[in-house]
Amino acid sequence: MSRDTPHRPAPALAPVAGKRPGPAPRGRPRRAPGPRARHARAAAGFLLPFLALFALCFLAPLGYALHQSLFTTERTGPLGLGGREHEVFAGLANYAHALSDDRFLAGFGRVLLFGAVQIPLMIALATGLALLLDSASARGVAFFRTAFFLPYGVPGVIASILWGFLYVPGISPLVQIAGSLGWDVDFLSRGTVLWSIANIVTWQFTGYNMLVLIAQLKAVPQELYEAARLDGASARQIARHVKLPLIRPALVLTCVFSIIGTLQLFAEPMVLRPLASAIDSGFTPNLHAYSAAFVGNNPHAAAAEAVLLALVACVLSFGFLRLVGGRGTERR
Repeated sequence: MSRDTPHRPAPALAPVAGKRPGPAPRGRPRRAPGPRARHARAAAGFLLPFLALFALCFLAPLGYALHQSLFTTERTGPLGLGGREHEVFAGLANYAHALSDDRFLAGFGRVLLFGAVQIPLMIALATGLALLLDSASARGVAFFRTAFFLPYGVPGVIASILWGFLYVPGISPLVQIAGSLGWDVDFLSRGTVLWSIANIVTWQFTGYNMLVLIAQLKAVPQELYEAARLDGASARQIARHVKLPLIRPALVLTCVFSIIGTLQLFAEPMVLRPLASAIDSGFTPNLHAYSAAFVGNNPHAAAAEAVLLALVACVLSFGFLRLVGGRGTERR
């Protein structure tokens, strides 16, 4: 090479296949997290308080009840009196005892009959009131909406006491009016006390379910109603073919809540129990579990009954959702 030839830098060598590149030079700034990572962190921050409360108020009591249901208390001493008390593992003995208790099973049958009659009646009444208040010709909507919702603001214990005065013979104006008409009515007899309780529950929760349905109706675009009117549909046809299909999710929600509430029936029979001899400690599953825990001093059996009640509520609720969801899919 001559001296006049300019010096050219040597070309950079390509990385050899199979070898990893050397470490990055120090001091390079880290890349900022992308928008997805920031959104994931924000969502986790919002979910953490809910998850903590859910674990504390739902999972922990459920796990404790499940743990308690697997044990039993043994007492030492003559005839099991005196001495010390200690818990021993019982396996599924508490569940077997609960499932063999005729009064506990009769309580389940009673609340299932209660729900089969009361839930459709209450949902139909709430739907009718919601459609009436949503109609264009309705007057005094705010007043009637408040009046129908007002019973929900009354606690179940107070509502049962109020209706108890209307059921007791001798002081009940309803019994006196029926007697003056020649009807011998006993609202607290063995054959009618269940439906007297159903009347209290219907009076208390119809307004709540009505508000849920009205909220769903208010979310429907008004253009759909206007298009139906332009097509010549009457108010009844709009309610049947437009409004009812569109509030179907709200109807399903109220039915699920009503199923769960029916299985949890407790306050009304508990308050009416001193007034009606037909209500015993096994009138409902919740009342039976309460009696087992606080009267029979057997919290382990009560925990097993509570777990069984929760399982039945889950099966009925999700079974209803599966049934209704399957029908909706077939229609589509």
